[in-house]
Amino acid sequence: MNEYELKDLKIGMTEEFCVKITEEMQDNFREITGDINPMHSDKEFAKQRGFSDKLVFGMLTASFFSKLVGVYLPGKNCLFQECKDIRFHSPVFVGNELTVKGEITEIDERFGRLVMKATIHNQENKKVCSAKLMVGVL
Repeated sequence: MNEYELKDLKIGMTEEFCVKITEEMQDNFREITGDINPMHSDKEFAKQRGFSDKLVFGMLTASFFSKLVGVYLPGKNCLFQECKDIRFHSPVFVGNELTVKGEITEIDERFGRLVMKATIHNQENKKVCSAKLMVGVL
């Protein structure tokens, strides 16, 4: 876990990590949220709608932005304040290997806050999700 303080951070700094999506993650997300849409649990249902397999929950994918700020940039000293403009560009499937990356685009030293451009790409380097993150640095 990184422990960046505001004085350590610079515009253009990046951090990234990889995660492989598992069936267990999908099942846990379904149980926690109660989202029982068959698009996420029934392969045939998803295929009938033009997909190659059941879809991973979009918000499961986007939830890795929390790990990005809470563990990597800035890490321990963060307070995740806002996630804006979340976009799901391409479907994610169980077994996909995702790379989650954040880049600092703004720093407001008066308020101890930074803005990050965050993206998630799959193993084929195809963008699957993006967002703008606002993070307080304690």
